[in-house]
Amino acid sequence: MATLWLDGCSGCHMSLVDIDEAILIVAQRADIVYGPLVDAQEFPPDVDVAIVEGAVSSQDDLEKIKRVRERSRILVALGDCAVTSNVPSMRNRLPVKMLLERIYIEGADVQKGIPTDGVPTLLKQAIPLQDVVKVDVHVPGCPPSASSILFVLTELLDGRIPDLKSKVRFG
Repeated sequence: MATLWLDGCSGCHMSLVDIDEAILIVAQRADIVYGPLVDAQEFPPDVDVAIVEGAVSSQDDLEKIKRVRERSRILVALGDCAVTSNVPSMRNRLPVKMLLERIYIEGADVQKGIPTDGVPTLLKQAIPLQDVVKVDVHVPGCPPSASSILFVLTELLDGRIPDLKSKVRFG
């Protein structure tokens, strides 16, 4: 199992940790091979389940999600940012140049200027995962509840694609 954090707030990863002692059961049944809490620097090949939080907002995000999809059997869009692009898409009404100028020039008190070193190139719009890659499971919520995440993990570990109709809802 792997987790990935794209353009989001990390709330979905926090909700994942909120499954409390059940995380021990998951850890007994699955190796976590990549994620914010794992030291791996490169997304490994042949991942059974990739759980992805956040929207695709930058060129780096786009490259990462394509690599993750190629290397994963099942891809889970975790949370509203991954499912709909939610909060990251609030910037979509502004052209990228105007957005960056507003933040780094108009909004700056010191060192006004748009940074370039180490800053990923933003896409024209923040988009949900399914606009770029095939998503096998959508888990809505901002963030999804720990119980919903545990249900999804348990179903996947038992070899089933979870049916979330009775477990989660939008809004």
